[in-house]
Amino acid sequence: MDSLSLPQPPPPVASTLRPPRIWKFWGTALWGLFIFAGMFVGQAVVIAYFVLRQGSWDLAAAIHVVGAGLTISLSVIMGMPAVLLAAWVATRASRTPFVDYLALRWTTWQNFLIGAVSLAVLVGGWDLLSRALGREVTPGFMGDVLKSAQADGALWLLVIAFCVAAPISEEIMARGFLYRGWSESRLGVPGAIFLSSLVWTSMHLQYSWFFFGEVFTIGLLLGYFRYRTGSTWLTIVLHGLNNTAATIQTFWLAGS
Repeated sequence: MDSLSLPQPPPPVASTLRPPRIWKFWGTALWGLFIFAGMFVGQAVVIAYFVLRQGSWDLAAAIHVVGAGLTISLSVIMGMPAVLLAAWVATRASRTPFVDYLALRWTTWQNFLIGAVSLAVLVGGWDLLSRALGREVTPGFMGDVLKSAQADGALWLLVIAFCVAAPISEEIMARGFLYRGWSESRLGVPGAIFLSSLVWTSMHLQYSWFFFGEVFTIGLLLGYFRYRTGSTWLTIVLHGLNNTAATIQTFWLAGS
């Protein structure tokens, strides 16, 4: 049989799939705003619900509702799925798997112990400085919210919000998304740690300038461990431990 009469295989088709990418400085900044907007919307829906539910437009009453422990707890909790969804959209647009882009992988227990001890030393140093200056050890905002949540029977929701939801939301955004893109831009690792910590600190406007300093240094430490271990899960756990310790300390001081 003439070999020319045999069916020929089709020519190879060039792949149309685009390779994955990492957003650099401006892409990370713009998508970061998108993720922050998602957090804001998720929290604002809860706040709007409680304000509208009171049935009046009295400003003083609205401010009281917004600052109530139950409202704050539920708004922080609802902000978490909004952040996860927005981060998924941002990483989806980069064609990089969600888990890989945000470094959602665990590290060694040795790294965890080093991180926990380092964090305890840092926070303990700030507590000593606070006492030496005659300042409050914990922000007054936390004590007020804790008392309000206790009065509403929502203390358990506050613990979930502060110790689970907030660390996940904030670390996904700061040490997960912002650090990843900025560290691969011209900023490099040091610039990414600094700028992501600054952004994270700016999300804590309820604190005084003194606690701004503490939050910023904690952000630098978490950023360092994000770089050293390549694990955002580690920073989430360390952040959660810090918030848990702060909640227990606030509760103890409020009762003493």
